Amino acid sequence: MILHFLLSLTCPSTVVRCQSDSDSDTNADLVAETVKEGGDIGGVGDDFQNYEGWNFSPASGVDTVCVFPKNPSKLVVAGEDTELLIGLKNEGEQSVKIVEIHASIHLPYHHMLVQNLSSVRFNNASVPALVQATYPYTFSVSKYLQAGTFDLVGMIIYEVDQLPYQNIFYNGTIEVTEAGGVVSVETLFLISLGIALFVLFGLWARGQMQNLSKKTKKVSKVETGTKTVDASMDEWLQGTAYTQLNKSKKKK
Repeated sequence: MILHFLLSLTCPSTVVRCQSDSDSDTNADLVAETVKEGGDIGGVGDDFQNYEGWNFSPASGVDTVCVFPKNPSKLVVAGEDTELLIGLKNEGEQSVKIVEIHASIHLPYHHMLVQNLSSVRFNNASVPALVQATYPYTFSVSKYLQAGTFDLVGMIIYEVDQLPYQNIFYNGTIEVTEAGGVVSVETLFLISLGIALFVLFGLWARGQMQNLSKKTKKVSKVETGTKTVDASMDEWLQGTAYTQLNKSKKKK
């Protein structure tokens, strides 16, 4: 089975990351196996034990894996549903009773909680010994969440012999984008900043051109004409044969 193949690739660790790029070809088969041997989802009975906020260790022989169907890039659109498929393999000697699946969003590197995602509770879901099953989980991040990279932590809580256990089926990053397109607030800000800088540069260039034009006009006003040059030459030639010749011409 495809799911058995995926489970065999995972390490016996409680922290399991979702599919790699090579797993994307198996999405169709995994979708077809959804909720196989899974039992009923929801419809919590009176005897339901709420384990929210509790931390438990994993049971021996229980391994989990998860897949983002048709979404290998793990791209999550804010405000829209995102589907996961969680596979659980029970290699123990006792039946595993599935209790709840829940997840949360955290800031990367700081692990600060950003949002608790929806919880899926099971009424009559069990995985017998040496059996594997697949469960769907759908979550939606807040439509007001700013686009960027976040950590997604997903947990499945179950009981073995009426004792609670949990496995972390995913502990990795997802990329959140804003609804309605890939244009984010940062992109709009950068575009607005670029336009503002372009306008400021245009105003600065216009001012420089005006200053250059004023300087050119001032220089043209101090230019000397031919008469001024002739007068200075006359003064310089006073008393020479040139001036005497000119005087004789004027008398005639």
